[in-house]
Amino acid sequence: MLRTLLTAALVVASLAALGAQLWPAPAQANHCLAYVEGPPDVVPAAFADAPSIAQSAGSVSITYVDHSTFRLRTPGGVVIATDYAGYAGSGPTPRVVTMNHAHETHYTDFPDPDIEYVLRGWNPKGGPAEHELTVRDVQIRNVPTDIRSWGAAVERYGNSIFIFEVADLCIGHLGHLHHRLSDEDLALIGRLDIVFAPVDGSYTLDLPSMIAVLKELRASLVIPMHYFGTASLRIFLAGMREAFAIQIERTTTIDVALETLPRHPTVMVLAGP
Repeated sequence: MLRTLLTAALVVASLAALGAQLWPAPAQANHCLAYVEGPPDVVPAAFADAPSIAQSAGSVSITYVDHSTFRLRTPGGVVIATDYAGYAGSGPTPRVVTMNHAHETHYTDFPDPDIEYVLRGWNPKGGPAEHELTVRDVQIRNVPTDIRSWGAAVERYGNSIFIFEVADLCIGHLGHLHHRLSDEDLALIGRLDIVFAPVDGSYTLDLPSMIAVLKELRASLVIPMHYFGTASLRIFLAGMREAFAIQIERTTTIDVALETLPRHPTVMVLAGP
């Protein structure tokens, strides 16, 4: 009996070793894409509703610089500037900047040479931009989208939604979004906890469509950007009140951790510079 059990164990061990050679272990799952990588027909859940049991991974500092530029500082000290057009606010030179191609207020052809990583949301050589970068404690990736160019033509892949995965948070910057997101777009984006959304209602996506996109993304925290004056912002907030709490801040900077995300989905308006 013992010999039979030992033989069976050796067979199982041999098969396991062979399987490991033929089918390598899958890469570690991406927590922002967990529902995409999981079983089919799983409904994504983005709202952070259990902060009391979350284990802190540190907080991310978010500063609204201007227009579509935010300055992020990770717990590991990585400074990132979004939609960088040459100015990234006060403080040390960012280590990473992202840019988009709609207008010159969202990119520069002459970035500071001290910036280590310049991530363009479009591919100057044609086709979609593809970024997947890890810098210390942050992973950065992009989901390309189209934009309207002058004369109502469409520039394929002229914009990118950049996603920053840090401190167990999934932070998305919609860039100069011009169209509703497809199911494929939503799958590639995955879970978002914080979204930076353009709400001018004309140069980017119209406000009813932008509101619909944000309801589909189901983030815990939406931070509006890219508005001119307060008219479009007021219309945007009115359209979001049914599903989101509204919070007006007098500061340009907040610190956010997974466990401090609002329990109810919230639009937070940061003060301008």
